[in-house]
Amino acid sequence: MAAITYDMEIHSSIPADKMFKAFVLDGDNLIPKVLPHAITSVQTLEGDGGPGTIKLTTFGEGSVHKSMKHRVDGLDKENLTYSYTIIEGGALDVFESISYHIKIVASPDGGSICKNRSIYHPKGDAKVSEEEIKAGKERASGIFKKVEAYLLENPDAY
Repeated sequence: MAAITYDMEIHSSIPADKMFKAFVLDGDNLIPKVLPHAITSVQTLEGDGGPGTIKLTTFGEGSVHKSMKHRVDGLDKENLTYSYTIIEGGALDVFESISYHIKIVASPDGGSICKNRSIYHPKGDAKVSEEEIKAGKERASGIFKKVEAYLLENPDAY
């Protein structure tokens, strides 16, 4: 089966640079803090956070998957871009690989837009339903919105 690509945009009232710092640069600390039931920890296993870094995400109790490892493929602090590929665990039971490309841009109203491209490469003849893709989109959007809510409640953070 061919790769499945989807693009998603999430709008926020938080300025782009502040959202990038919280969501990407400090996401390993902040996301488990704002979503402790979903993600219990993110650990750097090797690397300095830049390209080539390997991270282990441990999911909360009741999650379908126990953990996943991902490799940082790109990090550009000036252009507010981040890309990574899941390399172990997570949904790799039905996918060869899953890559994410995130770019946070300023919006005309002073907030930001998170542009997220996800590329799924299914294994062999594995079938992937629209519901599974939609669920992944909703999870990603939910994480972003939780970070946004934290920043609105803590305006002096970041």
